[in-house]
Amino acid sequence: MAFKKDLSIEFAGVKCLNPFFLASSPVCNNYDMIAKAFEAGWAGVFYKNQDSVPEHEISPIFGVTDMGGPWSMFKNCEHASQNSFEQNAEFMHRLKRDYPEHRIFATLMGGSDDDWKKLVKMAAEVGIDGVELNMSCPHMGRDNMGSDVGCNPDLVEQYARAARSVTDIPIIAKMTPNITNMIPSAMAAVKGGASGVSAINTVKSIIDIDKDLLTTEPVVNGKSAISGLSGKAVKPIALRFINEMAQYPGLKDVPISGVGGVYTWEDALDFLLLGARNVQICTSVMEYGYRILEDIISGISYWMEEKGFEKLDDFVGMALRNITTPSEFTRTFKIRPAFDHDTCIGCGRCYVSCYDGGHQAIDWDDELRRPSLNTDRCVGCHLCQKVCPVPGCITPGEVAFDEGATPENIVYKKSFR
Repeated sequence: MAFKKDLSIEFAGVKCLNPFFLASSPVCNNYDMIAKAFEAGWAGVFYKNQDSVPEHEISPIFGVTDMGGPWSMFKNCEHASQNSFEQNAEFMHRLKRDYPEHRIFATLMGGSDDDWKKLVKMAAEVGIDGVELNMSCPHMGRDNMGSDVGCNPDLVEQYARAARSVTDIPIIAKMTPNITNMIPSAMAAVKGGASGVSAINTVKSIIDIDKDLLTTEPVVNGKSAISGLSGKAVKPIALRFINEMAQYPGLKDVPISGVGGVYTWEDALDFLLLGARNVQICTSVMEYGYRILEDIISGISYWMEEKGFEKLDDFVGMALRNITTPSEFTRTFKIRPAFDHDTCIGCGRCYVSCYDGGHQAIDWDDELRRPSLNTDRCVGCHLCQKVCPVPGCITPGEVAFDEGATPENIVYKKSFR
């Protein structure tokens, strides 16, 4: 039995067994799937997107670049649930009856005020816990649906207001990452009546070009298209937007659901530390199954025990105080790298990278095959440490303050995996 802390949390006014929900996707598309997920410990789902304009799916739907490990880049061109709304309503009703402590948000997508009102009203009548407004699907091809909506704050507010006009249950607006600044759209959603926001949806992309077919995946009768990227590669993008919204005064106390690139307990914890009170997961479930949640819960529980935290609210958002702007950095010192010649394997990667991509601050002994630091040229960038294949061989060393600077206690990362 995995170690487990109390991970219960409130999200958008709804009490949840834990913050981990399945994201709107193929991983939560019918009763049997979601029942299995609930039995595995998932607290809730954002039930697979239901669209006001049904479309027959393409085949194949997916493309992937794995780079030898978990899917770093997973591309999809999928649209809405292929079930009828009536079928999905029956599934959601049965799930609420059989798993009353678990939460169900229906993800919906309309193309007009009337569409949104109809979809939200129908979903609310099922007795679910909330709805998610999909304003961010990257491959709709219509300017009144999907990511084109999320890039238009006026339309975001209009659709959120239409949804709010027919229900009082929680409404979560799903934001698009295909935008320079997410805050205006998030603010518009809240102004229109959204209870919270979720971010991110997938990123518009093209992955590798097939050199014979001369197109990208998924290949549909010789053609492909720009469509949504998920997987490990999108996590940094997601964390950036979560941080920006959580830091923005106008969105203070607005519940955020974090989505994008979660594979491990550390990935999930990153979203919580940046202020997300809910974490949605999809691609890693498609690759490894619902069972990944056991590792996520166990890992976070052990971390909480080690740090002395009893509940999630003790640390949600705790990292925000340490995420600032480059203009606020302390610029009066350099941390010089230290070389452990006993563990060095003499590969020379530090020397090559520093010379060709850095500041020519490493001298190389051809006979001993060992590096040494030229302190006059070193700027403390630590590129050498990043390329070294031996853990612990190159580490932060002397903290050297600029001439005339007042020495102070510097906080820095001392160990790397």
